[in-house]
This record gives sequence, C-alpha cells and structure tokens, in this order.
Amino acid sequence: MDNKKVMLVTGASRGIGAEIALLAGRSGYRVGVNYLRSEVEVHAVVAQIRAGGGEAVALQADVGHLDQVERMFAQLDTAFGPLDVLVNDAGVLAMFRVDAVDENNVADLFRSNVFSIYFCSREAVRRMSTAHGGKGGVIVNMSSVAARLGGLSGGAGYAASKGAIDSFNIALAREVGAEGIRVNAIRPGLISTEIHNVHGGIEKMEQVARTAVPLGRAGSAAEVAQVALWLASDAASYVHGTVVDVAGGR
Repeated sequence: MDNKKVMLVTGASRGIGAEIALLAGRSGYRVGVNYLRSEVEVHAVVAQIRAGGGEAVALQADVGHLDQVERMFAQLDTAFGPLDVLVNDAGVLAMFRVDAVDENNVADLFRSNVFSIYFCSREAVRRMSTAHGGKGGVIVNMSSVAARLGGLSGGAGYAASKGAIDSFNIALAREVGAEGIRVNAIRPGLISTEIHNVHGGIEKMEQVARTAVPLGRAGSAAEVAQVALWLASDAASYVHGTVVDVAGGR
C-alpha cells in the first residue's frame, strides 16, 4: 500500500461534511465518507471522488451509538488501513425552547452532537496515539459560533451542545498532544447548507447574514472545508487545542 493518508469524515453525505470529503479526495486522501440515512447523496459523493481519481468508501453508521462507531472504524481499517485524520462533522441543528425540553429532544440532540464526538474520538485515539502503538494523527471537531453567541431563537440546546464541543476540544488536546495527535475545532457561522431548513431555509438565513455578518454575506461549505484541510495538513503542524472561527467576522 502506498503512503496516501486516510481521512474519515462523519456526517459527510451533504453540506460541510460532503465538501470536506470531496476536497480531501482531490487532495490525495483515501476518504471514509460516513452517513446515516442519505444513501443516494453519499454514493454521489463517493462517485465524485472516484471520478477525480481518488479513493473513497461509504460507511453507514449512526455515530451517536458506540457499537455502530466501532463497526464503522473496523470497516475503514479493512478498506484503507490506519487512520490519519478524523473530522467529527456529524450533527443536527435543533430548535426548541428550554421550556419545551423533554427527555427525548435534548437527549437526541446531545447524542448526535456530543456523544458522537466522544465515541469517534475514542476509536481514533486508540488507533492514532503513540501510547497505543500508533503513529499520530489529527482530529478536527466541528463546533459553531452558536457556542459563543447562544444560537438563533430556540437554539439554546444546540448552542449548549456546541459549547460542550469547544470544552471537549481543549481537554482532548491536552490529553493526547504528547501522544502525536493534534486536536483542533472549527466554529462555522452562517453557512449556506440545508441544515438551516429548521430555521426557515437557506434563503432566510442568507437574508439574516446580510445584516448580521460583518462581511455582509453567508459563507459556503467549501470555505469551511478549506480550513478543515489546512488544519489536517502539515502546514498547521504547531496549531493545537484551538478553535478557528469561519464566520465572516460574526
């Protein structure tokens, strides 16, 4: 097997995750493209990577459940060998007021947005860490500016889940930095993706961005992907335990 690096991107069938997977494929990575239900979309991403001469495999798993994460990582091991980069992108955007919280909506949100990062990072560290016989690697966690701004209306739960990611990011960086693993996070702002359908759709979000964002526009998933690939690269070799805002100044 040649020296191509292996990247796993969770939640990569659409939006930011898909753009990261596509850019990784163009950049020479072997790419594990995780998805939950969007089978048509994920196979389109994989096909596009392969059409450009890259290597990719679709990996179905609900990454909020540890047994499915273990199975997914085992499948990636078989397909491509040792993991070099994990991008924890999977997550959902939820809208409910605090006085509407019940055991289901808040648990589902945190399972998707927080538990998934713990479970996937566990498996990545077990493979990458020099303490486990690995050769090091990179973990990139996807946060949100909601972590510091509180999110849009009804977004307290979402903001809290992303705040948890910010805290986890710095804690994990301190745990595994000396074991050859760099850990960083990205905080996207208002990005034109389908995730905003819960808040009225992309058009409404872009209207908000024209006045709320100092650059006067929404960002693109491709702009976030560029930052993710930079953090994964040797160009960011001394960047560790930080959170990079990709939010147009917001």
